[in-house]
Amino acid sequence: MIRTWLDLPIPGIFALLIALYFGMAIVLAIVAFCRPFTKGVQSLGGVVAPFFGAIALLFALLAGFLANDISTRNRQAYNAVQTEAGELHNIYTLSVASASDMQPIRAALKTYVRSVVSDEWPKMADGSTSPATNTAYDKLLSEISAPTIDAKAGGAVHSALLNATIRLATARNDRLALSLDQTNDLKWLAVIILGLFTQAAIALVHLERPRAFIASLMLFSGAVVATLGIIALQEYPFYGAFQISPAPFQAILSLSD
Repeated sequence: MIRTWLDLPIPGIFALLIALYFGMAIVLAIVAFCRPFTKGVQSLGGVVAPFFGAIALLFALLAGFLANDISTRNRQAYNAVQTEAGELHNIYTLSVASASDMQPIRAALKTYVRSVVSDEWPKMADGSTSPATNTAYDKLLSEISAPTIDAKAGGAVHSALLNATIRLATARNDRLALSLDQTNDLKWLAVIILGLFTQAAIALVHLERPRAFIASLMLFSGAVVATLGIIALQEYPFYGAFQISPAPFQAILSLSD
C-alpha cells in the first residue's frame, strides 16, 4: 500500500495526501457539529491543550526520524555511485598507464558500464537487479585476474587493478542494497496514522469553538500535506523527482578505448 502510493507521480502523491488529511478534517467537522453526532461528541469537550501537544510531539519526532533516515540513505546512495564510478576510472587509468596492452580490460570495463546504465539502472527502479550486469562484472574480474598481467605489467599494477575491482564490487553491492531497501514502509504507515490521530486531538481541544476548530485543522492539514509530500519525493534515491543521476557512469563511456 505504501509502496503503491510512493510510486505515484508527484501530483498523485500530493493528491492522495490532500484527500486523506483534508478529508479527515471534513469528517471530523461533520461528526462534531452535525446531527445526530453533535450531542455525543460535544460531551467530550474540556480536553486540555497539553493532550494535543503530546500526540503532536510524537508525530513530529517520528516524522523527523523518517526524514533523517531518508536523507542519510540518499547520501549513502550518492557516495556509493561516486565510489563505484571512481574505481572504474581508476581501472581505466591503470590500464592506460601500464606498459602492456590492456585493451581487453578496457573493453570489459565499457561493457560493464553500458550494462549498468542501460539495464541495471532502470531495473533498480523496479526493485530488481540485472543478471547481465553480474555477467559483465564477472567478465571484467576475469580479465583483470589473468596471470599474464602480473608478468607484463608488474605485480604492483596487477595488485592495484585487483583492489580497485574489489572496491568496485563493494560499492555496487552498497548501491543495490540501498535501491532495494524498503524498511521505511512501516515508518511511513506510523507517521501517516499519527498525523490522523493528531487531527483528532486538535478537534477534541477545539470542540467549543467551531471557527477555531476548522481553522486549526485546515492549517495543520496543509502543513502535513506539504511536509510529508516533500519527504516522500525523496524516498527512493534512484528514481522519482530527486533521483541520483547515472552521469558518473556515462562519463566513463566517453573515455577513449
